[in-house]
Amino acid sequence: MSKLLAVGTVAFDAIETPFGKTDKILGGSGTFVGLAASQFGVKTGVVSVVGGDFPQSYLDMMNNKGINTDGVEIVKDGKTFFWSGKYHNDMNSRDTLVTELNVLEHFQPVVPESFKDAPIVMLGNLHPLTQASVLDQMNERPKLVVLDTMNFWMDIALNDLHEVLKRVDVITINDEEARQLSGEYSLVNAAQKIHEMGPKYVVIKKGEHGALLFNEGNMFFAPALPLAEVFDPTGAGDTFAGGFCGYLAKTEDISFENMKSAIIYGSNLASFCVEKFGTERMEELTNQEVQTRLQAFKELTQFDIELS
Repeated sequence: MSKLLAVGTVAFDAIETPFGKTDKILGGSGTFVGLAASQFGVKTGVVSVVGGDFPQSYLDMMNNKGINTDGVEIVKDGKTFFWSGKYHNDMNSRDTLVTELNVLEHFQPVVPESFKDAPIVMLGNLHPLTQASVLDQMNERPKLVVLDTMNFWMDIALNDLHEVLKRVDVITINDEEARQLSGEYSLVNAAQKIHEMGPKYVVIKKGEHGALLFNEGNMFFAPALPLAEVFDPTGAGDTFAGGFCGYLAKTEDISFENMKSAIIYGSNLASFCVEKFGTERMEELTNQEVQTRLQAFKELTQFDIELS
């Protein structure tokens, strides 16, 4: 069985959208990546940190899904990372209401011995120095290193981000972040600039408008499935990344052609994630549902055209 190492937050979220609001619920990039990757039957290990307030039932749920939590440190006298946000009516923009780093503030990730040989590593949205420390712990350079980041790190740790980008194969960021990182408005030019920073592949997420994949002059676009209702987009980007990495780990093929399929699988799983608050939809998701919606993706994008 192929291995995937995912490093990211395992956290509490409190979310308000036009459809309702929640108290503290399970969230975090590592959680969503792990749940998405679990759909492919790959051996996924999550490296993160939580406080003594984190319910054992959440860890049990992840383990029951085949997600290895040996790398999740529990700081008994600490509190788990907490984020609260309120989404605007368009569901694309949001206001952060509360961010409490808690145990994440001094997090030093420790990769379990059993995952130091993982061929695929997903570096979730953390400080670039934290991401680099994970790569330093691997037995050898993984076959594929995927990195997610955000404008916050571009604002406060740009030099560190540039250093770790030299060591990764794929970067996944949204269109706004791609423009900030590259200084280019055109996403084609932005991808080229980011490619020169190190990553061979640039994935630019455009939310409800799909995702773009760039590689040395090659380009691929995957749509997002139009949905009647979006309840909570919080974990969609991480679910997309988990689906992308999980599919690549399962197929053990990291070619550009196979990454096209990985992008579709990632978009497919993200379309489920947004249907309920937090991790609820991903926890109950069945393989039959995944396959049915993949068919919908196929019908959305397939057409015959006569070229003269």
